[in-house]
Amino acid sequence: MKTDIEIAQQAVLEPICKVAEALEISEDDLELYGKYKAKLTDNRLKRLENRPDGKLILVTAINPTPAGEGKTTISVGLGQAFNKLGKKAVVALREPSLGPCFGIKGGATGGGYAQVLPMEDINLHFTGDFHAITSANNLLAALLDNHIQQGNELKIDTRQIVWKRCMDMNDRVLRNIVVGLGNKTDGFVREDHFVITVASEIMAILCLANNMQDLKDRLSKIIVAYNYAGQPVTAGDLQAVGAMAALLKDALKPNLVQSLEHTPVLIHGGPFANIAHGCNSVRATKAALKMADYCITEAGFGADLGAEKFFDIKCRMTGLKPDAVVLVATIRALKYNGGVEKEELGSENLEALKKGIVNLEKHIENLQKYGVPVVVTLNSFVTDTNAEVDYVREFCEERNCEFALSEVWEKGGEGGIALAEKVLNTLENKKSHFHVLYEDELAPEEKICKIATEIYGAGSVNFTAAAKKQLKKLTELGFGKLPVCMAKNQYSLSDNPKLLGRPQGFELNVREVYVSAGAGFIVALTGDVVTMPGLSKKPAAYGIDVNSEGVITGLF
Repeated sequence: MKTDIEIAQQAVLEPICKVAEALEISEDDLELYGKYKAKLTDNRLKRLENRPDGKLILVTAINPTPAGEGKTTISVGLGQAFNKLGKKAVVALREPSLGPCFGIKGGATGGGYAQVLPMEDINLHFTGDFHAITSANNLLAALLDNHIQQGNELKIDTRQIVWKRCMDMNDRVLRNIVVGLGNKTDGFVREDHFVITVASEIMAILCLANNMQDLKDRLSKIIVAYNYAGQPVTAGDLQAVGAMAALLKDALKPNLVQSLEHTPVLIHGGPFANIAHGCNSVRATKAALKMADYCITEAGFGADLGAEKFFDIKCRMTGLKPDAVVLVATIRALKYNGGVEKEELGSENLEALKKGIVNLEKHIENLQKYGVPVVVTLNSFVTDTNAEVDYVREFCEERNCEFALSEVWEKGGEGGIALAEKVLNTLENKKSHFHVLYEDELAPEEKICKIATEIYGAGSVNFTAAAKKQLKKLTELGFGKLPVCMAKNQYSLSDNPKLLGRPQGFELNVREVYVSAGAGFIVALTGDVVTMPGLSKKPAAYGIDVNSEGVITGLF
């Protein structure tokens, strides 16, 4: 059986200019990054604004397991299937982070015959967007420390610096560091921290900004520290905005690539829904809606994280209204939730399936709370049995969900036609009545409690003394009406990754709360979640190599 990278490397790509022609995009509207990658120009994006919107389809999933779910694979395969049916569709995805590529999760370009190409480029440096975000983030950090070194005119309290440096790699030793050691001219000695680039507020700002002016307005609001009077000090106060915007000028433009079957794909920003808002850029989503009759987008990790943030943050801020949701699951993952060890998931086990399907049930219920029609799809594996598939089908149909088996990994677009037809049927016959989960006027702690109890299934929420103090302060500063971005482990509906299935009545622990004023949301850290991941005992980096002809192996 061929690996994903072998399938990708044997594919014949179309020049990106030819792919763009299907969307009525000329070469003059592209900024080329070689033969197979391009960015859409600002002029092209502006000319799209008066076009009507197509239908918006969100792809999300149950909680991830070591057995894999294949959310991106389904997104790509569904786009290919739409085009096989003669429908004009564009897929809008998030860019992969380098950290997971060399860690344990791998890349994010789909799999099998439902991949986005060029796979190696996209999973590695791509068009440099993440490097630009990293540079802008660290420029702001450098200007902050330089301001303190040069006399501290803004009277920044060095005990209340909240801006962190970042890099796009899993590196646990950078979570907590000391900077400024050495001579007096080397800076003020203080504790500092790193987050992974995708958790930087600048990533969220880039993904939520509508244009350059909006980007600059948001950058100016970033809170980097507090002064001795307890008032915020912003990037605008540090005169950092212009230089940061210059670094982000090209990164703000969506990237155009293609699937194995030459379906147009926009990939731009936004992974990691466990510690960030986990959605691709607003610009890419809106462009896809204007260029095609159907936009297929995804949100990170399980629906409790990615879909909730897509609805309650991205849609709230932009006015986007999804027309349908595709919820991805696998028989293997459901059995894993039912207590079966990873090595035994290939054997039929209806009892474990019945026990573990409660995870799928909770995600269905959650999505239906937003008033959006749900289509459940099983990402097919050869070990799935008819009895297992039939059980899941009946389970979903009893809950007013369309159901389809997806075979896009093995068959590409042809294997997604059944799913595409179910989605089209849903769009035609089930109207979306989308609404957000909570109102802006709700107090921040009430928003957190509502997400915890209604989406996660918690019985109560425990706020540490520090979190309570932080909530009080950000409310006093006028940020109380902002939506909440929950940072939680992705493996469980709870804040304990070992509680699989559908835990209920547990206590969710909120240890820290802070405001991302530029992005426009409040972040709540729960349980033991960290914003700078570490590498596993045997990271994927061990298996990645490149030969003398420049051919990369080991990426997945």
